[in-house]
Amino acid sequence: MNKSPLEIDRETGLLSGSVCLCSPHCDDRPDGVAIDAMVIHAISLPPGYFETEAISDFFLGCLDADDHPYFKEIATLKVSAHFLIDREGGIIQFVPVIQRAWHAGNSSLIGRARVNDFSVGIELVGSDDTWFTNRQYATLTSLTEALQFAWPTITAERIVGHSDIAPGRKSDPGPHFDWARFRESIASG
Repeated sequence: MNKSPLEIDRETGLLSGSVCLCSPHCDDRPDGVAIDAMVIHAISLPPGYFETEAISDFFLGCLDADDHPYFKEIATLKVSAHFLIDREGGIIQFVPVIQRAWHAGNSSLIGRARVNDFSVGIELVGSDDTWFTNRQYATLTSLTEALQFAWPTITAERIVGHSDIAPGRKSDPGPHFDWARFRESIASG
């Protein structure tokens, strides 16, 4: 595994040098279930807006339904991810990796249901119709390498998009996510 400039503490599941905003939308992983997959998502709130404040509020369970008409539809949902990568490449952690974030929903990977149980969820600020930034790819590569260093069972073959584990229900990270570029970056380190 490539050594990343980022480091995740295996005991706490926290990214070193970073603050965890600690979403209430998480719980313990089932006993005996290994962390061996990573799911890449894309999010913008409201759709098409790339500021992180509403996303943070959503993951923290304090999204104000009156701030935007779309928020009325989602404000009561209980959703989180382990990490959010903004358009400038900044990282916000919401759930320690050793805990189960609620990012995958009804999902299946290689015949295994309940993907939240064994995966790490990473959200990129973006949408299906927008290209992701160079800084996001750089941070995603470093974060992936840090995760693979801490949990070598997260192999390249076990890094998927939300659309791969919930086909027909989810489309993210979408057609503008460059899988070839990302896979090459983690292979070359």
